[in-house]
Amino acid sequence: MRGVVRRATASQAPRLRSLTGLLTGQSLTEQYYRNAELRRWADGLIMQGKVDAAVVFSSSMAQYVMHHEHLPFLADMVDVDSAKWTQYGDARTWPQSWLYRREGRTLLDFERRVVKQARQSFLVTEREVALFNALAPGCEGRVAVSGNGVNAEFFTPDASLPSPFAPDETALVFTGAMDYWPNVDAVRWFAQDMLPALRARRPSLRFHIVGRSPTPAVRELASDAVVVTGTVPDVRPYLQHAAVVVAPLRLARGIQNKVLEAMAMARPVVASTSCLEPIDAERGIEILAASTPVEFVRQIEALLVSNDRATSIGDAARRRVLQRYSWEANLRVIDAHLSPPQVPTRTCQPLAATT
Repeated sequence: MRGVVRRATASQAPRLRSLTGLLTGQSLTEQYYRNAELRRWADGLIMQGKVDAAVVFSSSMAQYVMHHEHLPFLADMVDVDSAKWTQYGDARTWPQSWLYRREGRTLLDFERRVVKQARQSFLVTEREVALFNALAPGCEGRVAVSGNGVNAEFFTPDASLPSPFAPDETALVFTGAMDYWPNVDAVRWFAQDMLPALRARRPSLRFHIVGRSPTPAVRELASDAVVVTGTVPDVRPYLQHAAVVVAPLRLARGIQNKVLEAMAMARPVVASTSCLEPIDAERGIEILAASTPVEFVRQIEALLVSNDRATSIGDAARRRVLQRYSWEANLRVIDAHLSPPQVPTRTCQPLAATT
């Protein structure tokens, strides 16, 4: 038996509820994802004996199974989220810096408890595993690597997809949830520090920010040069017809699925150097890296002047995804821990939260 529970992050109620963590000493993340209806649903299935094991996706979902002490569960934490909050704190001024650093400390304590109780936990790269081991002494050997994947059958080049762009424009595209601060920072940085130089040479360029729940700071970027779409029914047409996909993230942990999806669609991607560190792709051949606005402009311009090079990089990117980032290959790591005799798989019931 399989089920996936998804909770949106756009409403204000979870944000307000998360602040109760300041009173309880818990992380804001735990409170943000706390939901009475979801807990009743999970408890009901478990108490009825319909769940042999649970796979939780992100540490925040572990709260729905940890109180069932005899239920074995696996925890796919993906990234060390606590380190991300600490990084946010270093990039902000008080009082946000205090709040984010507190979240880093309290969430790390929760992550450590999850790892100690789980039968096995996973992070997306060896680098994330090493970081967690350094931050949480005593958890060594309890966390393994389970890489990200992408559905390359769904994200596949398809010229028949209708273009969402005007016939006379050249589209640069960024995709992602636009209430997620690293994404907000990325598009603001690109729109302010890279796009003007690119449009000075190519007035037909337009930057499309594609993703749900754009914050006021993102919506303020909208202009003749910048399109903020909000939620779209299908992101693939935007990727299919993009001249270049950009991922200028200055604050990023783990593997960025937005990059893998664009690569799977055979689009040339220019991404921040730090964003590409966990991705196994040959720079200059399968993907392009940049660290500064000048480098981003140079790399994008080089793709725009050579359609052959853009096509070559896109094709190589898709081959890399098919070779290295298929879900079938990556999920074998988790499947191994669900195989008898350790954990029966007959009625495994994973709980997942997406942001």
